[in-house]
Amino acid sequence: MNSLFKISLNFIFLTIILTSCSAREKRIEKKDKYDLEKTDDKTAIKTGADNYNNYLPLLKDKKIGVVTNQTGILSNKTHLVDFLLEKNIAIQKIFAPEHGFRGTADAGEHIVDGKDSKTGLPIISVYGDNKKPKPEQLAGIEIMVFDLQDVGARFYTYISSLHYIMEACAENKILLIILDRPNPNGNIVDGPILEKEFSSFVGMHAIPILHGMTIGEYAQMINGEKWLKNEVKCKLTIIACSNYNRKIDYSLPVKPSPNLPNDQAVNLYASLCLFEGTNVSVGRGTEKQFQIYGSPYLPTDYFSFTPKPNLGAQSPVYNGLKCYGENLSAVTKVNRLELKWLIKAYQVTTDKSKFFNPFFTKLAGTKKLQQQIEAGISEDKIRESWKKGLEEFKGTRKKYLIY
Repeated sequence: MNSLFKISLNFIFLTIILTSCSAREKRIEKKDKYDLEKTDDKTAIKTGADNYNNYLPLLKDKKIGVVTNQTGILSNKTHLVDFLLEKNIAIQKIFAPEHGFRGTADAGEHIVDGKDSKTGLPIISVYGDNKKPKPEQLAGIEIMVFDLQDVGARFYTYISSLHYIMEACAENKILLIILDRPNPNGNIVDGPILEKEFSSFVGMHAIPILHGMTIGEYAQMINGEKWLKNEVKCKLTIIACSNYNRKIDYSLPVKPSPNLPNDQAVNLYASLCLFEGTNVSVGRGTEKQFQIYGSPYLPTDYFSFTPKPNLGAQSPVYNGLKCYGENLSAVTKVNRLELKWLIKAYQVTTDKSKFFNPFFTKLAGTKKLQQQIEAGISEDKIRESWKKGLEEFKGTRKKYLIY
């Protein structure tokens, strides 16, 4: 009996200990769901969104608008909108840039206003005909939160959306809080400076193709250089990243847009996007977008691919036609704007008169680059022609850097 009694007592004590540990684990799990401050890795990069203790107090008891898309997530993969709602922040509307709130639309596709199926929140498109929110769309909003993942290229339209959001907030006296994120190409400043007469939504300001700034830094430059209409200034609060500097390689946790599927595409994007102003495909309609290039007019003994409709490219260039070019998916990471592939394609295309189209000048921000390539000027000499403009830009940029 004594043995049985001891065994029973031991069993009871063991059950109590296990139950207590299980309950404690559940309490910890619940407590730590958003406790991103207590990470084991004290050197891990934290985005502005992760530094929520710096912005939640500002949002309490305020009516909020949020400019975001699928990239607006915390490190635990929770979307910013869901996180704010769980924290009882009064979100009034979501404002969605190119590619939409869920980030699935084609480049240039018209985005319509709607309602988020998960939260029921109204979604306002800030792309197409409504790039700048109207006063009636901002009515009742006291603070706007901006959280988008940029890739550091002038023609990536999230910084153009930033411009118009800042302008609308300035005109309607709305505080703009920017949750900053690392620029995966943040150590590169390169390319021709945009000339004012070639300004468009794919290039609004006199900056190089690769600007080497985060969204937060760029917002400070927009304000500081008085680029907004009538030189108005937006009231800004930047929630900075932690443990980030430009020399650190940063891998994006989510595709920033449908046709930038991985780090390689993000790194090559600025160099290959110039092909969008030519008769050459950059792989839209394949699984290697911005990692390959080709057309039916390049040598047929080159690497080949055939574009077909897919997510982000419902009607790709050369749909169903065999294209010849190069596969760059395994090339070493570039640390500048590369022109060699563009120049090579122009040199070997079957009809040079049909190579460039008018969109190239908008992307380049100048007519000179096309003229230089057509004249057979070497890449080194083309790059030399950018030097003065880049040095001047770097001097200006330095005033606005956070990292």
